[in-house]
Amino acid sequence: MLRVMERRNFPLASLRLLASARSAGKTLKFREKDVVIETLGMNSFEGIDVALFSAGSGISKEFAPVAVSSGAVVVDNSSAFRMSDSVPLVVPEINGADIRDHQGIIANPNCTTAITLMALHPLHKKFRVKRIFASSYQAVSGAGARALEELRKQVEALAKGAKFQPEVFPHQIAFNVIPQVDSFMETGYTKEEMKMQNEGRRIMHLPTFKASVTCVRVPIYRAHSVAVSAEFERPVGLVDAAEAIRQSPGVQIMTEGYPMPLQCAGQDDCVVGRLRLDCAMENGLAFWVCGDQLLKGAALNAIQIAELL
Repeated sequence: MLRVMERRNFPLASLRLLASARSAGKTLKFREKDVVIETLGMNSFEGIDVALFSAGSGISKEFAPVAVSSGAVVVDNSSAFRMSDSVPLVVPEINGADIRDHQGIIANPNCTTAITLMALHPLHKKFRVKRIFASSYQAVSGAGARALEELRKQVEALAKGAKFQPEVFPHQIAFNVIPQVDSFMETGYTKEEMKMQNEGRRIMHLPTFKASVTCVRVPIYRAHSVAVSAEFERPVGLVDAAEAIRQSPGVQIMTEGYPMPLQCAGQDDCVVGRLRLDCAMENGLAFWVCGDQLLKGAALNAIQIAELL
């Protein structure tokens, strides 16, 4: 988020960095100056206009109301408030106007949902989406810094013929794919998989939207990819579909070749490729979308919300 604010020349008079006690006293650079990290506490938000939260749902539930009571508007990256009726769930390119109805807290969506909707929403506006079937290919950095380190260590250990014990993921992630992201529900879907439908309905203002999703962790460091088959109410055409995506901010379309995580890592825009008529359903389009889940899926989206504020 700091790098995104620097790059986009975010207007601010002062910056306060808050974390747990174990990080207090350390410094992070912002605009070539060292900023000392302070311990998060009940009085941390005095004089703050916008508070960007990205410390997990537990911290958000405890301290977001504290920030609001101090006069700040909270932009929350966790899952704590995404399904709360009183909290707008926002992707600025799609439903940025929803922030006008905030009551102190605005939620950032799940990263896979945000990346998918950047491609799907322009098509929805043109053809009216009914449902999607999707499979995600999610980078390990989506599970945090320890997950990145686990992949690195496993690759090194396997190269040496050494043994290791997985800690972050339930199985070996190096040279493997794990069809589980988050915990399982009684339905057999994981919580991550249901976010696409539940959050998609709120962001697109489409309560009838249905999404059957399989989320898969893959052994890459950065950028998520999603394969989508979407069914629409209206007849679809490839030329119109491609033009709808091309005209939408924050997303690009590749008509030759296809986007890959290595290309999309570090890039603000999501990229769509392999757009084609779906051969298994009426009024269907199939496509592949890649996006940096640390940017559009998290930090960039949060800063864009703050810019709107």
